Order: sequence, then structure tokens, then C-alpha cells
Amino acid sequence: MKVVELKKGIYSVGSVDWNARSFHGYSTNRGITYNAYLIIDEKITLIDAVKAGFAEDLLDRIAEIIDPAKIDYLVSNHVEMDHSGAIPAVMEVAKNATIVTSAPSGLKGLKAHYGEGYNYLGVKPGETLSLGKRTLSFVQTPMLHWPDNMITYCPEEKILFSNDAYGQHYATSKCFDDEVDLSIALEEAKKYYANILMLYRAQAQKALEATKGLDIDMIAPSHGVIWRSHIKEILKAYEEYTSEETNEEAVVIYDSMWHSTESMALSIVEGFAKRGITAQLCDLKVNHISDVMTMLLKAKYIAVGSSTLNNNMLPSVAAFLTYLRGLTPKGDKRKAFAFGSYGWGGQSVGLINDELANLGYEIILEPIKINYVPSKEQLREIEAKVAQF
Repeated sequence: MKVVELKKGIYSVGSVDWNARSFHGYSTNRGITYNAYLIIDEKITLIDAVKAGFAEDLLDRIAEIIDPAKIDYLVSNHVEMDHSGAIPAVMEVAKNATIVTSAPSGLKGLKAHYGEGYNYLGVKPGETLSLGKRTLSFVQTPMLHWPDNMITYCPEEKILFSNDAYGQHYATSKCFDDEVDLSIALEEAKKYYANILMLYRAQAQKALEATKGLDIDMIAPSHGVIWRSHIKEILKAYEEYTSEETNEEAVVIYDSMWHSTESMALSIVEGFAKRGITAQLCDLKVNHISDVMTMLLKAKYIAVGSSTLNNNMLPSVAAFLTYLRGLTPKGDKRKAFAFGSYGWGGQSVGLINDELANLGYEIILEPIKINYVPSKEQLREIEAKVAQF
């Protein structure tokens, strides 16, 4: 990534990880950027550090602008190592710098990761830091998605350094939203929210409210492109993402051993279609769970199916339900049911049904079980049952 001047004296100096394809089980098919921002003022300030393996890249880019040893402040918006991993390398060069982070969680997290040996400054909500001509103000956004998270705002430049909010895992040689395909940027923002922030819907709503009160020319997240021309679009998208309301859409998710559960899944999709509900079919053999979560983000209905294997559901379905459990916010209003074929035991469907109920979903149909291979008549009955629930 080349150095890009966002506004006079403010630079993007982060790194691109073109080949990254996974982030905690989330498939990053378009790679990842680790964004960092340098502010040249009376106090030289670096906002965030990149993943540890890209520390040399970061320092080289800073050196194109100023000697890294002159950095006065390193603002750490988030302790997680894709944001903070290069802190030791930066502090090795900028020996007199002060690390600015949220108090108390940021202080606790950074000291746990990198030790007590640095100059730390903990900031609380609403506190400000003067850089000279510019000021930074801090808004804590705890559990979006770690306890330490905060966002940093520069009122003089109207730039919001938004941390994980409004980000995308999207590697590109371009810096801004108006330099890339907007549909791709929004698609990746949706996937990012669905797979990282969805659980913390209430916290995201608070962050969105805090954002609304700011005069913003630019949103500079920790990952992906910077928003300058399509700020209204990304804010509107987040209003939709964080709303508890769902759309009249269904996602039918399954794995099948010998196509019997698959035949049932196809009939369920047809049943939704007859009811006028848009449905998406997801075979877990070919659809990654993070892509399924993106489809599920605003869908009202979810049907999950599995054949029975050794008195249990198939491992792929169990893995998906574990992933779903970790991302489902409290009070989720989804409607669900379970289905599947079996040879003799048939335990998988009951286990799925219990898991969906434990997530708080409304169970709208009794578990649908077929012994061995479903007949055409049974498939038509499934279709009709879904169309009439």
C-alpha cells in the first residue's frame, strides 16, 4: 500500500495482506488491510499499528514522511493483534512515545500483551488530547467487539477513525470508497458486520448514535477502504444491520450424506417460494459458514437440516450451529425449524431443533424427519407444510 495523504498532514500508512484468506473462521476471500494513520502536527501521532508481520512495512511508510523516532503519541483504538501487533516495533524506534488507549480496558489489555515497560496514557469517554493545531477526542465503544474498543475523532479535520466499525476485510491498492466498486465495498462491510459485530448489536447501535452527533467528512476504519463519498450509504447500511427488524427472507442450510436431506432442503426452498418468501439454499459442503452468516444477517427464517451420523448431526452442521451461537445477539427475532433424513436413530433433527430453540428462535414447525429416502409424495408434503406454516 502506498502512502496516501487523506488531508493535509494526515496520511494512510497501513499495510495490505493480499493473501489472507481466514480470520477466526471467517473467510476473507478478498484479503485484509491493516490500516494505520499518521498525523503530522506539533505532536506527531500514529493511530493504530498493524499486524506484527507488517511492522517493517509500517515503519518504512512512516519514514517516507518523517523519522519514526519523532512519534509522540501512538493511539491504540483496539488491543487485538491485527491492530496492535506492531506496537513493540514502533516503540523500539519511537522510544519517547506515549501509548494512548482506553481506560481501564485498553491499559489492561496492552500491558497483558506487551508489558508494563512503555509510557501509557489511559483516556476515558469524552476526554480530548491536543496535538497542536488539532485535537483528538475519544469515544469508548466497549464490546464492539472487545472491552477496550474505542473510536477517535478529529473535529478540526472532521475525520472519524472508526476502528472496527464501518470496516471491511477487503484488500485493494486503492484507498477510498469512490475508487472501488461501491457494491463490493458494501458487500464486504455487510460480511464484516455479520461475522464480527453481529453479536454486539446493542453496542453497535450506541456507536452509530455517537457517530450521528459528529460532523464527518471522512470515516477511516481499521480495515478496508476509507469512506469519503459514500458516508450516507455506509451509515444507512449500519442502521439496517443494527436494527432488530428482519426481512421476509429465508435461508435453508444443510449437509447431506446421500442426497435425501438435500431433497428435503430443495422442497423447503420451494415451500418458501410458494409463500412468496425469497429463499437461499446453502449446502455446507460448498458454502462457507461466514458467507452463510452474511446471508442470514437480516433473514427472518432459518431452516437447518442434517442427516444423522453416529447418533449425531453431521460435523459441518454442528460447526455451523456453534458459529451461529457465537454471533446471535440476545433478543433475536428469527423464526426457525429443523429437518433431516435418517436411517435408524434419527437424533440429528432433535438436536438441531434444541439448539435453535436454545438460541431463542421461535420454532415455527415441528422437526421434519424422513426415514431413508423421501418419496415424491413426502417431498410435496414438506413443500406444502412450509408454504402453509
